[in-house]
Amino acid sequence: MSATANPSTETDVDSPSKEERLKDFLLAKAQDGELYFKSKFIADEVGLSPKEIGALMVKLTDSASELTIEKWSYTSATTWRIEPA
Repeated sequence: MSATANPSTETDVDSPSKEERLKDFLLAKAQDGELYFKSKFIADEVGLSPKEIGALMVKLTDSASELTIEKWSYTSATTWRIEPA
């Protein structure tokens, strides 16, 4: 009989959520002033897909009081404008 180990949830508790990771990244990048970006250009740096970033940006618009987040334009992809609040 083989024993199957349950995946450990301890690392999930210690690691920041995707939303927190994105918010921390944006706070660091915007500390010198406003920042414009497209999700596809920061995806690798944040470790998320552009689609995940887009969905999280909508959430952060309401929840991140430290940042002012504005959907700036849409040409081939949404451009976001971020500045410290």
